[in-house]
Amino acid sequence: MSALHAGDPAAFATDVLDEGPAELEYEPGIASRRPTKTCAGGALIRDSAGRVLFVVPTYKPVLDIPGGMTDDNESPKATAVREIREELGLTVELGRLLVVDWTPRNGVWRDCHQFVFDGGIVDDATAHDDELEAVVYLTLEEAKPRIYPSLHRRLTLALEALESGSTRYAEFGREV
Repeated sequence: MSALHAGDPAAFATDVLDEGPAELEYEPGIASRRPTKTCAGGALIRDSAGRVLFVVPTYKPVLDIPGGMTDDNESPKATAVREIREELGLTVELGRLLVVDWTPRNGVWRDCHQFVFDGGIVDDATAHDDELEAVVYLTLEEAKPRIYPSLHRRLTLALEALESGSTRYAEFGREV
């Protein structure tokens, strides 16, 4: 269930019913021929010194921000909240959307819409998941050699969005 309706399942059910009956295909099979995009939700969490919280995954050679891929019928914001709870053992109320970034297909991974939300200030976070070796707080420059260039660009935009109050749209980390 989406984070928007997490506190009110009846409102979510009403919203679904208000949409009316499920849309039917006028051309059989058209929906199954559409591309399948993936989606991810993550959070920009900082410490009191302004450094960014990065997770150290066991399953890839680079750092990442807390978050992950959405499950079926799960919103990006609900994904970020769930992943932060799983990865860090924290229940957070995420702030506003900072960045929407489209990333192209890369190897086995499909193209993806990535959403970065304001995760606020959290000091002394620790890893609470077997998928993580640790967490580290770093400036973006300190993190640069340990993260993908597109994530560096995306997080630079996220920090700019925090300061300006304006959400950014990017493609592969470059504002367009």
